[in-house]
Amino acid sequence: MPSRAKRGRQSGMRILYTIGICLYSFGVRVAALFGNPKAKLWVKGRKDQKSMSMSKGLSENDGDWIWFHAASLGEFEQGRPVIEALKRDFPQCKILLSFFSPSGYEIRKNYPLADEVLYLPSDTPRHSAQWLQRHHIVAAFFIKYEFWFNYMRALKLNGIPLFYISLILNEKSFFLKPYGKWFRKQLAAVDHFFVQDDMTANLLKRMGYNNATVCGDTRFDRVAAIAQQAQPFPEIERFIGGRKCIIAGSTWPPDEKLIATFLPKLPDDYCLILAPHDISESHVAQIKALVSEAQLYSELPLESSSKVLILNVIGILSQLYQYARFVYIGGGFGVNIHNIQEPVTFGCPVVYGPKYTSFKEAVDLVALGGAFSVSSSVELDGIFRRLIEDETFYTTASTTCKNYLQKQLGATEIIMKKVSQRLF
Repeated sequence: MPSRAKRGRQSGMRILYTIGICLYSFGVRVAALFGNPKAKLWVKGRKDQKSMSMSKGLSENDGDWIWFHAASLGEFEQGRPVIEALKRDFPQCKILLSFFSPSGYEIRKNYPLADEVLYLPSDTPRHSAQWLQRHHIVAAFFIKYEFWFNYMRALKLNGIPLFYISLILNEKSFFLKPYGKWFRKQLAAVDHFFVQDDMTANLLKRMGYNNATVCGDTRFDRVAAIAQQAQPFPEIERFIGGRKCIIAGSTWPPDEKLIATFLPKLPDDYCLILAPHDISESHVAQIKALVSEAQLYSELPLESSSKVLILNVIGILSQLYQYARFVYIGGGFGVNIHNIQEPVTFGCPVVYGPKYTSFKEAVDLVALGGAFSVSSSVELDGIFRRLIEDETFYTTASTTCKNYLQKQLGATEIIMKKVSQRLF
């Protein structure tokens, strides 16, 4: 049994952690007051939610709920295959879906397979206790990096199993830092870790946790399903008009400037679809100034006379990769690249900037020759030319992407087998 001094240290760390959470929440509220749009949504969403139903009590006929929590849209897509499998196999269970970020909540607040979609209140002991009073939760799934230690403790105290989906860690993780001892101890609240790679499993084992299964990234199952269900887009096909198509997806200004340098060299039998991360009118106008001959997707009907199409809508990019010969993915000159799994599932070689090492599949595919990192317009010019002109080089890269995808499939099945045994 822990000594009184040790229990005191543990309690003190939790208090410091909770103070940190409160300071973060205060900072977001200050940012909202100064007009930050994302912060304003974060504050307003939680305020509206609290006034509506956070004091709701448990009803007799509430049934069994399974809680999924995602930081944002990308993490939701990793949890989505498991949600769909649970609803298919155990339709009697209700799904509670929560988001930390407005960018996930606002897009998926009407997700049809979730019986309720909410913002996650800030991670305090009071909020976590209130949260578990809402419904009869029988299991919780946190996706990838979502470590909320007061919620985790509340689940543990209430005997509710907690699973992690698509967790990935590396040697730089805060759990392994000198100050990480308290954080490592909180992982005892986790029933099972479903991890992306052997490194993560080994790091957990080093921390004293042997309850991990290496099953890969569930999002590969999701993007494979998207590819199988891809629908035709007649307007896009009319724009392409029999040409070969390059798609630049989720681009930021540095990516767009890089792409613009290559456009004068784009062969006549090629076209480009540029899908910026920011589709606001002001940003699209900036792109139009950079690429004057570009046409907007919203300017129907589309004509094939233009070589460049700016996709100024959201929600269809993942299916448009079916038309791409190869793809440029943005973000690599900022914080990190965006998702490359969607183009890879269609067998598209992928090119991106130098900031990609946080994503296992991006690192793997560069090593295997299915993806290529560039740091300058000269490097982009070189790799684009090879993918356009060298058919053997292109075919090898495309086949590498297809084979890699096939080897990554099946994570959802592994998770469902183990979870079904544990819960049902």
